[in-house]
Amino acid sequence: MKADLLVMDGVAVTAGAAGLTLLLRPAVARRLLGLADSEPAAYGLRIAGAMLMALGIFLGGFATMFAVASAA
Repeated sequence: MKADLLVMDGVAVTAGAAGLTLLLRPAVARRLLGLADSEPAAYGLRIAGAMLMALGIFLGGFATMFAVASAA
């Protein structure tokens, strides 16, 4: 496996894990970021978590499939 693909998959896994944490545990992330305990903050963190999770899925999936398809 090429080094650039490993880096891309590492970034994808990191973004996906951060997004999953924001989606499942917004209270922990809110405390770490020092945000107020409010409904808008929770929605904002969930939206950011969904975006990071989508980034991880698409970045990892597309990069890996492109590498597999180009190798053939």
